Amino acid sequence: MRAISSMATRHVLADLLAAAADAGLPEVEVESVGGVDAARRVAEGEPFDLVFLADGALGRLADADHVDAATLTPLVVSEVAVAVPAPGVVAAEAPDGPAFPDAAAMREALLAAPRLGYSTGPSGTALVAMIERWGLAEELGGRLVQARPGIPVAASLAAGDVDLGCQQLSELAGQPGIRILGTLPDDCAITTVFAGAVATAAADPDGARAVLALLASDAVDAIKVRHSFAVPPRP
Repeated sequence: MRAISSMATRHVLADLLAAAADAGLPEVEVESVGGVDAARRVAEGEPFDLVFLADGALGRLADADHVDAATLTPLVVSEVAVAVPAPGVVAAEAPDGPAFPDAAAMREALLAAPRLGYSTGPSGTALVAMIERWGLAEELGGRLVQARPGIPVAASLAAGDVDLGCQQLSELAGQPGIRILGTLPDDCAITTVFAGAVATAAADPDGARAVLALLASDAVDAIKVRHSFAVPPRP
């Protein structure tokens, strides 16, 4: 089977789909690209069995009948974290807790950074929206550096192209050349729910549903946590 996903879930999906195959379910070959590009390809009718994207993007594809709305299933929750360059660090560890005590301190950190890195995905969209709500868009506008599609913010940090970066914790954890300060404070937290759905163009919809059910089950919760994702609430 074929699947497409955003870059944010590529590592966790590799392990989740391996677990599904080990459980006797169909093997899935997943292509991970920028989320905008993935949604466009699905909307243009490229044949996939499964689609893994942020729930908002999947919802729009479901509204347009590109994925089966009845199969849209939350899989993981990702928190946005803050990181800085750290030359020589081999693998960034994910600390437990927020980077700053509150939103006021987060604002000060943004204002103090010469260059701010953010992603093309939902975390970047949410960060820019928060900056606009805080009335900082004009002051920070010239310092915002958006990573190229499919390129993690961690790469920009490690290369010294930005001084402070925000992206999903799962995208920052384990990356070299950076230090993760923590997640955003509780009073300005940004979370993204990544979900899966069966594409309406699926060649094996029954097999795709079976794989999706396993990926949403508690049998694979440990894999999600290991990749710095939270498990979404279950009904």
